[in-house]
Amino acid sequence: MLSRTASSLYWLGRYIERADFIARLVEATVRLDVLSPRPAGEAAWASALAVTETDTAFAATGETMTQQHVVRFLTLDGSHPGSIVRCLDMARNNARAVRTALTREAWTAINRAWLIFHSRSSPGGVTATLGLVDAVKTEARGFEGAIHRMLRNQTTWFIRLGQAVERADNTARLLDVKYHLLLPKGEQVGGVVDRDQWTTILQTVSAVTAYRWLYSEGLRPSNVIDLLISRAELPRSLAASAEETLEILNLLAKRTGLHGEADRMARMRQQRLAKTRSGEVIANGLHQYLQAFNAENDLLHEAIGRQFKFG
Repeated sequence: MLSRTASSLYWLGRYIERADFIARLVEATVRLDVLSPRPAGEAAWASALAVTETDTAFAATGETMTQQHVVRFLTLDGSHPGSIVRCLDMARNNARAVRTALTREAWTAINRAWLIFHSRSSPGGVTATLGLVDAVKTEARGFEGAIHRMLRNQTTWFIRLGQAVERADNTARLLDVKYHLLLPKGEQVGGVVDRDQWTTILQTVSAVTAYRWLYSEGLRPSNVIDLLISRAELPRSLAASAEETLEILNLLAKRTGLHGEADRMARMRQQRLAKTRSGEVIANGLHQYLQAFNAENDLLHEAIGRQFKFG
């Protein structure tokens, strides 16, 4: 396989996964700000911008930090790389470059997701916004389902590798929402608003039922952190993403003979996560842990590019 083809497949996986994450983040923020008994207000939207690292770009627009403005910025504004429409544009461009390697179902899911935003100028109100992001999530699931029905070869492995690396980054960012999202004045840790925020994070990664299966003592922040970091049973956890990344790199090594720095980094990360305990993470600083994790994930991404000569 040509290195530029492998690169396009890898980035296709990353951009589809990123579009899905931003859609989930927007949905979560709408629920915190509008649908909660005690709306989080401007702090909720500031946290969404901080987690996607688009706060500076949004500030440059000069717009006020309201639901309407931030939702449009994160969904329909193609001027920056942190919007859904920009991610889908890039995913579609990469898919076109490798069109013959994809099945009709995989291409159709990408194209349908792109068409959702074609000629659209406004995300609409709350109901319309939730419908918009749900449509993106639906097409992302359709794409993932199509990939798992394709031949198990380098094409699917590079797409899945991009998805796994991106998913790890996204879950860490989502968990870090709680660092950026301050409790309103007068609200206590463990109170109604705090529980709403943790529950919304679980809803965002479709993990409410999984949490109830694995933990019997009710909602506890330490358990949510444990679930999203250490429990490999949850597909969106850091542990699961690390396992999948290592598994796919092993498959590619067997097929291509390319084995090196990325494999070593992925193996060390997976072994370390297998020993990670949420109590230690919390004691040493969750925000600092997540920042270090994403920095390491960026280094792994760069090592993958060098190993497979993405250029």
